[in-house]
Amino acid sequence: MLEDGPRDPFANDPDDPAAALGEPDDPEPLTAAERDEAVTDLADVEIFRSLLEPQGISGLVLDCPECGEQHYFDWDLLRGNLRQMIDDGQPQVHEPAYQPDPTDYVSWDYAQGYADGVIDTEEQR
Repeated sequence: MLEDGPRDPFANDPDDPAAALGEPDDPEPLTAAERDEAVTDLADVEIFRSLLEPQGISGLVLDCPECGEQHYFDWDLLRGNLRQMIDDGQPQVHEPAYQPDPTDYVSWDYAQGYADGVIDTEEQR
């Protein structure tokens, strides 16, 4: 587990309102294919960050399949979530970005296209 994750404000509190929910289920381990995909995604995020952060891009915007809304993730949060997924089989708990400026974020597809364009340009030199 990441040491810099948020601490449980109700840790060791006998009146913890979540106590009625019982103990959380242990996460299912990732399959080999899921782990490989997460490792590849982590490598991609590092490339995207190295290329886009100097351009003023703060991170990626991802469509959430559960709620149907867009979520904004800065580079460190993306990296942390993927590391946690690889290490523990589930992403860390996190707070969503507070009033992010959508112009500071790009989609995964945009970041991938940008990276591909930079690589293609370098190969043509």
